[in-house]
Amino acid sequence: MVGLRRRPPPGAIPLPWTDLAPPPAVEPPPPNPPPPADPPPADPPSTEPPSAESPSEPALDVRVIRSAKRTRTSSARLVGHTLEIRLPAWMSVAEEAHWVAEWTRRFRRKMTADRIDLSERAALLAGRYDLPRPESIRWVDGMRTRWGSCTPSTGAIRLSSALAPFPDWVIDYVIVHELAHLREGGHSPAFWRLVGRYPRAERARGYLIAKSGGEDEAY
Repeated sequence: MVGLRRRPPPGAIPLPWTDLAPPPAVEPPPPNPPPPADPPPADPPSTEPPSAESPSEPALDVRVIRSAKRTRTSSARLVGHTLEIRLPAWMSVAEEAHWVAEWTRRFRRKMTADRIDLSERAALLAGRYDLPRPESIRWVDGMRTRWGSCTPSTGAIRLSSALAPFPDWVIDYVIVHELAHLREGGHSPAFWRLVGRYPRAERARGYLIAKSGGEDEAY
């Protein structure tokens, strides 16, 4: 019975009672790992056409040619894919680096601008948004305070070449902006209604304002 000790029979040698150690604990086997979860379903392929973002910069090899005959100015020309920059022999390394960067920037901008047929693009946008077609449209270097300008009396539109590396949808917006000016000279509510026909007008305006440091509210 639990709690009582049995007496040994006569003549038996009693054995000492000792506390028996409990049997070692047996750890249960680890549970089987859960089956791997099914991977999430893949996103369906997009049916939206890819948006045109900033074009990649054209690749250019640069070759610097120093000349003792050249005394003051630098010049550059494109020979195949190599930009040859000619400098006076006396020019310092720092000045050379400046002119290499400047000529490379100018030629890359020109090569990027040449990828767009402005006349064809303006005609397409004018037809799509029911706006006047320009008589002429071209890139202009050196426009410091405007992205574009137009002369309604002649139907001429000029775009800053600084736009050339921007996304196509931003360039399209500036073209639409200037096409609208061929009908409405100022920035009246009627003018902005014409510009608003372009679906990405607000997004493009924000892009241009950011690029101009928040000062170009006219666009």
